[in-house]
Order: sequence, then structure tokens, then C-alpha cells
Amino acid sequence: MTVYLDNSATTRPSEPVRKKVLQAMESGWFNPSALYKPAMEIQKEMEGVRERLLEAAGAGGQTVLFTSGGTEADNLALLGFAKGKRNPGRVLISSVEHPAVSACREPLEALGFRVAEIPAGASGTVDLEKLERMMDGQVDLIAVMQVNNESGAVEPLERIAQMRSRLCPQARLHVDGVQGFLRVPVCFNRLGLDSYALSAHKIHGLKGTGALILRKGSRIRPLLYGGGQEGNLRSGTENTFGILALGEAVRTWDGAAADRMARLRTRLAERLRALIPETVFNSPAEGCAPHILNAAFPPVRSQTMLLALEGEGVYVSAGSACASRKQKISPVLRAMGVRQEIADCSLRFSLCPDNTEAEIDYAAEKTAALYGTLKKYTRR
Repeated sequence: MTVYLDNSATTRPSEPVRKKVLQAMESGWFNPSALYKPAMEIQKEMEGVRERLLEAAGAGGQTVLFTSGGTEADNLALLGFAKGKRNPGRVLISSVEHPAVSACREPLEALGFRVAEIPAGASGTVDLEKLERMMDGQVDLIAVMQVNNESGAVEPLERIAQMRSRLCPQARLHVDGVQGFLRVPVCFNRLGLDSYALSAHKIHGLKGTGALILRKGSRIRPLLYGGGQEGNLRSGTENTFGILALGEAVRTWDGAAADRMARLRTRLAERLRALIPETVFNSPAEGCAPHILNAAFPPVRSQTMLLALEGEGVYVSAGSACASRKQKISPVLRAMGVRQEIADCSLRFSLCPDNTEAEIDYAAEKTAALYGTLKKYTRR
């Protein structure tokens, strides 16, 4: 049996998406900037995708910019705003952000902003008390992700938005929704968000496609210059195949998928706990996304277990990064206060709506069998 449990890294394009792309390749390949009818029909279909994204994110009336993925969307939200800001102030970025956001620190500082990290608690979400003390009239921008890509922790966006409105209403609030879109509810308008990034290949669309939902009237500068597509904010011929596929992925998303994945995630956690009592869970017990489970199996290192599972047809990802020959704790787990010896043994299991109970049971059983063997040969 082959069991793919690395859906937070990427998902398999769904059958409706594949059909849509084939159709577009055969008859919808025109440049949407052209003025003849077939091209204008593609342009109209793209506008329909924008409306579909706005509806899914509770962002009616706002703006959608198509990008090459979540990274570009995050960069455009942060650096596009920063490039147009006079008298730069402070930027607050949570300590558990994806590199698409956290790596913007250096260019933000080069533009004159003072960047500070928002500490996280053991649950993997920002420490609200510390964040409250950091908020003042000097804050220009706050960046907090919706769902953490390693732990699955869901940020309390509503409380953060309320604090922003009370303490620094002039600050923009950006949310990286790459791991949350469709899987965890969001209402852009009700929360008062200023920007929200998403990626197609996390929801069974195609790689190389993403979007930034932007509050209408927001003033940002482009990062790319050229033909002036996307309202002069993202030049370059639109990736029509990817955009139409994104629209199809959203249109065909099963509204019951989150509940189904949550049940499978619970089943996996229970099986691992029963079969391997030494299991340590890094994902929060409450307030976790339905599709992510981060677990450690000390003393077996993550890379060892990952490769052993691959040999059994189970595909997962390591919970701690390996930057060189020496393993180093991931920034996310470090920010959560996870001990080095636990972080070094952590794996991320991430589900999709197509996973089955049989696959979950197989993955748990193979993990337990391998653990029983590998722990005997681990150096202490």
C-alpha cells in the first residue's frame, strides 16, 4: 500500500482540476489581454475565479491579485506595502511564520522598518499578552498566519484583529492563509483583514499559482514591472491554466472535507498513542487544523523514521529541518519551546480529503513496527 501523508507540502491535482486544465489547453489557451472574443472569454472566466475566491474567504467586494504562489502573495503583501510607506515604523511578525513571511525581515529592515518577532506559546500560537504589549501607534504592519504549516496550530485571528482595532487601528493586518484556506473557516471582511495569501497546490490545484486577497483601495507597490497586468500590481502574462484550475479546485471542494480529515487525524493520533506510548505530540490538543498532526518518536530521529517509512510506502515529512549534516531544531518548534531531543525526532503527518481509514491504520501500524526496531539501534 502507498499512503501519501505530506499534503501540507503539496496535494495531488484533483480529477476535476485535471479535466479543467486539459480543456483549457485544448481550447482556452489564449492570452486574456488580447481583444478578440476567445481571449475575452478567458478573461471573463478569470474574473469568475476572483469572485469565487472572494466568496470562499468571506471577502466580497475586495480585490484579488493572481500570483505565482503563496510566497509571492506574502511578499507582495508585506514588501509591496513597505515600498510605498513614508516614515516607516514598526512591523510585528509572529515567530512561527513560514519563511515566505519571516524571510521578509531583512528587506523590510533595509527599507527602514523596525521588525520585531511576536513570541509564541507552547500551543504554537502567538502569546496574546505579549502581543498586546507590543501594539502601539508606531506599528504599521502585523503578520500572523492562519494555520501553522508544521504544528497545525490555528491562530486566534479574531482576538488579534480586535486587539489591532483597539490598540493600533492604523496597522495593516496580513494573514498567510496557505495552510488554512478552505480547511479552516475565515471571514476576511468580518475580521477586518487587509490582505490574505493562498496557494492553489495546497488544495488540489496546480503548483505555480496563488492569490493575494487585498482590501479594496489598499495602496501597495508592485514587485514586478512590465505589461501592467493585475491592475499594474503584478505584471506578466497571466497563468490562465493555473488560475482556471484554482477556480475549479475551489468550486469542487467538498464542504464536509474538514470534518472528515479531523476524524482521520484523531484516529491517527489515537492509533499512534496506543501503539507507541512514547509518542510526543507537538500539535495542540485543541485549536488545531483538521489536516496536520506533528508527532515525535524519541529517540528515533525524524530523518531515520522518514526514510524507513518511505520504504514501507508511507510518505511524510520531517518536523525539524536539517540545514547541514548537523540537525538543527526548526524555528517553529524552537519558538514553541520544544526540546531539542524531541524536535529532532518529530514528523509531520498531513492529510487530504481523499485519505482513508485503511491508510491511516496502515501508516500507524508501520510507524509502530519501525519504531520497535529502530529504537534499539539509536545511540543515546
